[in-house]
Amino acid sequence: MNNYSEKFEKMRLAGKLAAQTLDMLTSNIKEGVSTAYIDKLGYEFIRDNGGYSAPLYYRGFNKSLCTSLNHVVCHGIPSKDRLLEEGDALNVDVTAIINGHYGDTSRMFCVGKTSVKLNNLIDATYESLMRGIKVLKPGIKLGDIGYEIQSYIEEKGFSVVRDFCGHGISTVFHESPNVLHYGNKNTGIEVKPGMTFTIEPMINAGKFGTKVLNDGWTAVTKDKSLSAQFEHTVGITENGYEIFTESVKGYSKPPYL
Repeated sequence: MNNYSEKFEKMRLAGKLAAQTLDMLTSNIKEGVSTAYIDKLGYEFIRDNGGYSAPLYYRGFNKSLCTSLNHVVCHGIPSKDRLLEEGDALNVDVTAIINGHYGDTSRMFCVGKTSVKLNNLIDATYESLMRGIKVLKPGIKLGDIGYEIQSYIEEKGFSVVRDFCGHGISTVFHESPNVLHYGNKNTGIEVKPGMTFTIEPMINAGKFGTKVLNDGWTAVTKDKSLSAQFEHTVGITENGYEIFTESVKGYSKPPYL
């Protein structure tokens, strides 16, 4: 029995609820639906399953989910005025709290037919996340994760956002360490059993620069290029890793069949 088994058990529950929320939302993300409606569904699902939406009232954020469309990199605020349109790409970011522990995950969703360039960006972003996860084991350095993501993404002709990163998570929403999605091998702190954190690469079709809009939350690409993101919460085991936020329905990336 290791000293983090109880923590991991609670992280599994929180991660599962966050993942189930995205599973539930999948069939509701379609043309003509507002991002505020998606937010409402997510809030109610988490509440009805014994949890609480972590973003709600976090540092003044007044919604339960983040909904980031097209050139929005992250922290998009759900709106009743923004209806989904054919060709949109939407990232939905869910963080559920249950039993005092947090599960944080996001996925991309495509509305109707989307462009080849967008589909390639989404595919590369998902692949970069999984490449970052697959190197996880005790003894590696955090820089190894960033190296895997950055080297793959830049080979594909895309860029890794520098202004936002993954983070430690357990009984606190955001804690140390910061998990950068770029970097060099064998740099940063050593990964050890019992650590729990998110990996959540934000990948731009153009340059990596971002700016935050006047609402204080919505981050967009400076060059108005498309952006994509996927996120998992993971834990480090004695000889590898565990993903706490895997889809119960087996969903990974669009199209979700």
